[in-house]
Amino acid sequence: MLEPDPKVVRELLTRYASLRIAHAERQRPATARELADVSYTLCVMMATTGVHDAVAKADALLLAKAGTAPQAPPAEANGESGLSLAV
Repeated sequence: MLEPDPKVVRELLTRYASLRIAHAERQRPATARELADVSYTLCVMMATTGVHDAVAKADALLLAKAGTAPQAPPAEANGESGLSLAV
């Protein structure tokens, strides 16, 4: 199975949250359509049938990707002070 691009997933989650807020504040047909479209796209992208499951899987994907990012060791750990030698 292909894994969705985390950047795209993050954008969809942001859009979904913004539309949920906008729809809760003022229910308009255009906002409802956009919310339905984003919800459908999230479901398809995350291979789920419900938006709540899609959001949960998207969150898990983003957390997993954040946890696997390589991190540079602290400067002091490799004997460097982190200060530039240039004057």
